[in-house]
Amino acid sequence: MSRITRRQFLEQSLFAAAVAAASRPAAAAEKPQRARKVGANDRIHIAVIGFHGQGGGHINAYLGMDDVTVAALCDVDKAVWPDGLKKFAEKGKPAPKCYQDIRELLDDKSIDAVSIATPNHWHALAAIWAMQAGKDVYVEKPISHNVSEGRRIVEFARKLGRICQCGTQCRSNPGTIEAIRYVQSGRLGRLLVARGLCYKERGSIGLCGGEQPIPESIAYDIWLGPAPRKPLKRKRLHYDWHWFWDYGNGDLGNQGIHQMDVARWGLGKDCLPDSVMALGGRFGYRDDGETPNTEMVFLDYGDSQLIFEVRGLKTSDYKGAKVGNVFHCEEGYVVMTSYAHGVAFDRKGGKIREFDGGGNHHRNFIDAVRSRRHTDLNADCLQGHLSSALCHLGNISYRLGTEVPFDGQNKAFGDNKEAYETLARTQEHLKDNQVPIENTKYRLGRKLTIDPETETFVGDTAANAMLTREYREPFVVPAKA
Repeated sequence: MSRITRRQFLEQSLFAAAVAAASRPAAAAEKPQRARKVGANDRIHIAVIGFHGQGGGHINAYLGMDDVTVAALCDVDKAVWPDGLKKFAEKGKPAPKCYQDIRELLDDKSIDAVSIATPNHWHALAAIWAMQAGKDVYVEKPISHNVSEGRRIVEFARKLGRICQCGTQCRSNPGTIEAIRYVQSGRLGRLLVARGLCYKERGSIGLCGGEQPIPESIAYDIWLGPAPRKPLKRKRLHYDWHWFWDYGNGDLGNQGIHQMDVARWGLGKDCLPDSVMALGGRFGYRDDGETPNTEMVFLDYGDSQLIFEVRGLKTSDYKGAKVGNVFHCEEGYVVMTSYAHGVAFDRKGGKIREFDGGGNHHRNFIDAVRSRRHTDLNADCLQGHLSSALCHLGNISYRLGTEVPFDGQNKAFGDNKEAYETLARTQEHLKDNQVPIENTKYRLGRKLTIDPETETFVGDTAANAMLTREYREPFVVPAKA
């Protein structure tokens, strides 16, 4: 197959005409590239994209596999390359190629698969470009930065026959698998409420006081990718992007996506809910962060509901869990206290059964790459899309909300007793952190009705506009496969 241009690659995107006028040529595919056929005894050559944080764990996971070669690394910040390469030296492995531009990496036809741990706003585009370049994909959670992106990933994976795993690793843990089966078995009666908890203390990121310089080691235009070009307005470029809407999704889409996924899994719902409503705010300090550090999301499935709580200030646990899940059933409840451990209780709080055991999510991905069956994946991209979308729906409701006082007169939840109870506990939590709620307002999100089949909002133009974003050329996520 002849070498083709990045421009031809991008002509598949939503803004083909505009991209075709761009002057800078680059490498990619005029049509989806054919993947190298991996034989039963062949080593799989993988590249890790983004390894300053979670990507370091990806490197370690693949370096521990006898049938995998980490053949390349890619990160826009050259300053982090030495730490990545150090892992290879420590294990006596040959140093891989290093790339700063993902597009150059994707031109390498010897790469069979990529493992993506970039900031959230790059997840979908990196995954889709990789699949178009003939590569299988492991992409970190959340699988998308907005609802539409997640569905595009699923469409491309199915159309191109690619294997695409989402990094929600609880799905590969035997302890969690067993607990979910127990919840769904009916031994505790019907499941009424699946609750996700992200009680993870997050301190202030401070006030930067103005535009910050971009380190010379970073290709900032590539770092921005699909996001709008704006000055750097935070002290720490890395990681603190989580708390800015252009790049991250707050802790709901950072840590919370794991517990959101487990909650939806327990409910057995492979679709979006009928409605969503969220509320919260950024309390306890004043800093540059945009996303809430305290957030509640109520997702109604008709016969059951999913309630999610984010607490970024110091807090006690809820029924023994801080970062975990609670499944409230008619005859008892199940508490997941970690990614792999849970306990079932009867209605009086008596312990019935315990669940425990961790797995290997990256191994599951590699096995599916060999089998060529996406059904072998524990967290296929469809599951990643649906759970990530729940986080996005909550954030859309929150962002479209209005500021209201903590006056105790809110009737926004109708007869939803669990919602009022959750809000009451949150108010006590804020008081415990010396937040003067009598003189403080919170953002009460808009209640949004959802059409699960079309994955759109019913009769709300503003909300529907937030299902996607305006992309910065040439970093455009295609509107369809």
